[in-house]
Amino acid sequence: MPRCARIKPENAIFHIMIKSISEVPFFKNNSDKNMYIDFMKHYKKIYNFKIYAYCFMSNHAHFIIDANGADISKVMHSINFRFAINFNKKYDRQGHLFQDRFKSKVIHNNRYLITASAYIHRNPVDIGEYKNSLEKYQYSSLSVYLGLKKDPFDLVDEDFIMQLLDTDVKKARKRYTKIVYNENKNFEKKIEFKDEKTHYKSERTILVRDFNPDDILQFISEKLAIPKIKLHIKNNRASTKARALSVLLMRCLCDFRCKDICKTLGNISQGRVSDLCAMGVSIIENDEHYRNIVSDFISSYSA
Repeated sequence: MPRCARIKPENAIFHIMIKSISEVPFFKNNSDKNMYIDFMKHYKKIYNFKIYAYCFMSNHAHFIIDANGADISKVMHSINFRFAINFNKKYDRQGHLFQDRFKSKVIHNNRYLITASAYIHRNPVDIGEYKNSLEKYQYSSLSVYLGLKKDPFDLVDEDFIMQLLDTDVKKARKRYTKIVYNENKNFEKKIEFKDEKTHYKSERTILVRDFNPDDILQFISEKLAIPKIKLHIKNNRASTKARALSVLLMRCLCDFRCKDICKTLGNISQGRVSDLCAMGVSIIENDEHYRNIVSDFISSYSA
């Protein structure tokens, strides 16, 4: 039976679930979860999507992802493909790892958004040691929602969902605790909320991915003071950083695939484009001068 086309409007927020094939738990240990998280963080920098909630179990994981104008299928395929390759290499195995495609549901309203996040955060309830202390489960964003600690993985943006409950942080956390723990007041009394925030303020805007690649090349040329023509020259060491940042911006802001970038730059393989994109991510992670290059470009060409 042919697969149905996935519904993926560009302004959607998705409840995503990934699941391994029945005979293989793909999170055998914490290092496997950390590996998947590393790939999520990597592609988050490329596609500029947002994660509003997460929970990793042994054979599945749930996320709430704001695609922020990106193609959710490209996002999840990129993450899952990289993870499957590295998982198989790590455990010396071959074959499929994921059970079919990832499952996704478009979240149509705020009530479903809050309910879905609470459902995700209740996933560890069947693990004995966490049944009465869900907030202590390490690979869930619940403790971040309740202000018990900062996200150790730097993945989640909890403000957007929490401000739907109340802009006052204390009130929002109390209400969310009741939702997750089914109105059980004992849990609310047990949890001591931190007070590092006083108000939630989170506005949602959608990043439109229709920028002109030629404008990107011009922007990079000027920012790095390198002739634009050199961005099209293969194996030019002087232009490698500029080409890497150009590729990253095209992946993020033009909704380009590797083969589209090949056509734009000319005389370059898809493998090299992928390498340059990874290099671009490394540059914005490690060089403060380029950390905000995506927003800098958007500001320059949206004015």
